Amino acid sequence: MQAKKRYLILFSAGVSLILLLYLQGPASRRTPNRGDDPHPHWPHFSDPLRAFIPWDQTETEDYNVRVSPRHKRDDNSGASKCRMDSCFDFSLCRRNGFKVYVYPQQKGEKISESYQNILSSIEGSRFYTSDPGQACLFVLNLDTLDRDQLSPQYVHNLKTKIQNLNLWNNGRNHLIFNLYSGTWPDYTEDLGFDIGQAMLAKASISTENFRPNFDISIPLFSKDHPRTGGERGYLKYNTIPPFRKYVLVFKGKRYLTGIGSDTRNALYHIHNAEDVVLLTTCKHGKDWQKHKDARCDKDNAEYDRYNYKEMLHNSTFCLVPRGRRLGSFRFLEALQIPSTVRSIHQDRILSLRQQTQFLWEAYFSSVEKIVLTTLEIIQDRVLQHNARSTLMWNRLPGGLFTLPQYSSYLGDFPFFYAVLGVKPQQKFTAVIHAVTPLVSQSQPIFKLLVAVAKSQYCAQIIVLWNCDKPLPAKHRWPATSVPVIVIEGESKVMSSRFLPYDNIRTDAILSLDEDTVLSTTEVDFAFTVWQSFPERIVGYPARSHFWDSNKERWGYTSKWTNDYSMVLTGAAFYHRYYNYLYTQYLPGSLKSMVDQLSNCEDILMNFLVSAVTKMPPIKVTQKKQYKETMMGQTSRASRWADPDHFAQRQTCMNKFTSWFGTMPLVHSQMRLDPVLFKDQVSILRKKYRDIERL
Repeated sequence: MQAKKRYLILFSAGVSLILLLYLQGPASRRTPNRGDDPHPHWPHFSDPLRAFIPWDQTETEDYNVRVSPRHKRDDNSGASKCRMDSCFDFSLCRRNGFKVYVYPQQKGEKISESYQNILSSIEGSRFYTSDPGQACLFVLNLDTLDRDQLSPQYVHNLKTKIQNLNLWNNGRNHLIFNLYSGTWPDYTEDLGFDIGQAMLAKASISTENFRPNFDISIPLFSKDHPRTGGERGYLKYNTIPPFRKYVLVFKGKRYLTGIGSDTRNALYHIHNAEDVVLLTTCKHGKDWQKHKDARCDKDNAEYDRYNYKEMLHNSTFCLVPRGRRLGSFRFLEALQIPSTVRSIHQDRILSLRQQTQFLWEAYFSSVEKIVLTTLEIIQDRVLQHNARSTLMWNRLPGGLFTLPQYSSYLGDFPFFYAVLGVKPQQKFTAVIHAVTPLVSQSQPIFKLLVAVAKSQYCAQIIVLWNCDKPLPAKHRWPATSVPVIVIEGESKVMSSRFLPYDNIRTDAILSLDEDTVLSTTEVDFAFTVWQSFPERIVGYPARSHFWDSNKERWGYTSKWTNDYSMVLTGAAFYHRYYNYLYTQYLPGSLKSMVDQLSNCEDILMNFLVSAVTKMPPIKVTQKKQYKETMMGQTSRASRWADPDHFAQRQTCMNKFTSWFGTMPLVHSQMRLDPVLFKDQVSILRKKYRDIERL
């Protein structure tokens, strides 16, 4: 098991570095009406990484100049193998989109924990369908992960079982997951059955068997790899210079005979026990002493003196030499490795370190992320007109949170503004969530409408009517200088306030509860702040979360403290893309919970945005009377005072954390006030002077 863990960490690091070097894509096109000032929210590196060349672009003149004749021969030799256009039925995907069907488990069939995690990740995703008639892709209920005949997880008679499946169709539109294939001593990639025209998502697949733009190469992971969430990377500060105690490390088995022995046996040539520490042990297998050589005792003793995790955390680079199951490439130019890694400039080391952490957190830190990344890659191949660009895959927040169905232009996503050097639009749409009948002109919603409409940045106001009473007559609403559009909420449920309505054409949304009390000045200032942080939630009422060690669960608090982790959407700005992501990305189970409780929709939106950005929301200046004013309104007083309402929010916190697999909320102590706020100077010198009078 320890060997598998070490293999996973090293292989994941290798995959990250490979992706880092080959998947960095070019910037997207610009639109001139967005402005030219950059937003430096994420670091920009002067030494960009080389772009990845997709397999479908290998016929270009530029590719032919850079690729060796041997690689060209390898590409051409696979021309008769499966490709999407020859072994995949696209018509199944045109009817219902990209839906994935998992065969029901057959009685008596055992499934490993790892394979069950894969199936659970699919069944919990937005791609899943229980109806095979709606499916575009099919996944077996038979465990194909471990095809080593000596393994206790090996499933016998798999060939017959697969051929008896009614929907198999020679594997067409099927996806097979595999981690281990073949067995000692040659470790071939034979799975023990004919995959036919099925796609293969496989770890350590060789270049000879890999079918470009059809198969998926996935990292090897152990049964202990978390199903959801996963640990964050260890890079917390951009330390300059980025050098660590060791330049290059490795710790693993030294195979004395057979496949992989030549590679691992060569490591001692560059081990110096100072900044290059490459440790191997001969203790592998029951009969290792029969093959023991003169170096074994010394190697074994030195191997035991070092802690593996300590080495990883304190090394600039980690070496990933081939072992038993990796592809058949030779270990070349071993003596040049130290000089190569020492020649890399510190700026590039920091860039590599940041990118590998991003790739780990975005795609590899859990089984769910590995599975969803696999499905998203296949979806991009199926729906090529909506495929992600390389920039979407290789920039924060990553491909899983960047849905190309929303837009093909990167400038429509808030987290790409800094990369493209564009700004959000200078106007916002206010969306007021109304649940109370109109009975008096003194109701808070009328005052709120007038105050928001006076904002110089307001383009329009949408009243989302989620009240059980019919829509009020048009003359009941106050006259304003901006359009007021009243629409009925879909099914009158809470989640309808976050639907991506076509009426919303501005980048910014000001989300408001009907009893919110805000002045025009407060609206203007909050919007000005949001323009500098368009990827985050910016607003007034703040809340926080905490870990309750007695109950061993997450807690929710509305106490006034020095920090916060949520800004409630009762009075907050956010980008309209998050409405689309809330609707399309989150599972129906969480949205149904919100709708049944008529509660927690604001918490769920905060979870989502923090999961995307890995950052806290932004709290702006707020009068302390806000809380008491909210409590005093008749329309929602019972809701806020109801103890069940507060208990429900505690439950929501833990339910949401369970689905995300981790706690995405981030604490912050930052509050943004206007310049000269509360300073002892003339009020006439202050731009947002009215805020201090409130």
